[in-house]
Amino acid sequence: MTLVLSVVLAVYIMVNHMGLVDGLDFGAGAYYYADIPEFDRYARDDVYESPVSMWTVTALFLAWGAAMYRLLLWSDRKEK
Repeated sequence: MTLVLSVVLAVYIMVNHMGLVDGLDFGAGAYYYADIPEFDRYARDDVYESPVSMWTVTALFLAWGAAMYRLLLWSDRKEK
């Protein structure tokens, strides 16, 4: 039921152009952040003001993703 609801909601959002910015119509790619003009200025290390470096944040993000993937694999094996 959740899967069906998610697909219906995703189609509704795309059909009604929700989340798009006027003037930034790149077709299907408009839903990706990489298509935002000058997106690199949001991800550059020299403009990121934090005591934690961008490399550390990126590494933690990737480590979190890997940990969640392993947890998913573990929980999938546990169900069988």
